[in-house]
Amino acid sequence: MEHNSFPEIKTERLFLRRLKHSDWKMISYLRSDKKINEFVKRPPAELKEKALEFISKINRGIENRDIYYWTITERNNDKMIGSICLWNFSKDRKIAEVGYDLSLSFQRMGIMNESLKSVLEFGFKNLYLEFIEAYTHRLNESSKKLLERNGFDLVKGKKDADNQDNIIYKLTKQAYHA
Repeated sequence: MEHNSFPEIKTERLFLRRLKHSDWKMISYLRSDKKINEFVKRPPAELKEKALEFISKINRGIENRDIYYWTITERNNDKMIGSICLWNFSKDRKIAEVGYDLSLSFQRMGIMNESLKSVLEFGFKNLYLEFIEAYTHRLNESSKKLLERNGFDLVKGKKDADNQDNIIYKLTKQAYHA
């Protein structure tokens, strides 16, 4: 893959593309809405300036190959409805963390499941990852079900130093089934 190319992903219903500056309103909403962030500790981006700073930071990370961050859209509509990313790569690039968020009006429709399946496939087949981890709040039942449905197992005893309320799931390449 060329350094500057970004891997767009098409699924049956979705198109996962690179983040654009014009996505700032949805970034602001996703990072600031109380319900979406109920289980997440992260700085809000309520102002346009903060959302644009976040977009610039993500795009720098993409250029440096520190993160793969996809904007989730419907195939027939370029409007951002959520995001999913692979980031926090280990030094040897064999382990990455997956993260995701989705607009409330698009939840419970299988969209994140469809997005996650495609990103897992990309991670294992294109990036040759051996493990993909997911950190989720211990009370976030929807996220835990999503991860378990996709073959992730709870890693007992492992703690998130940044958030003691998080639990950690892991999917190995061997356990992954496309």
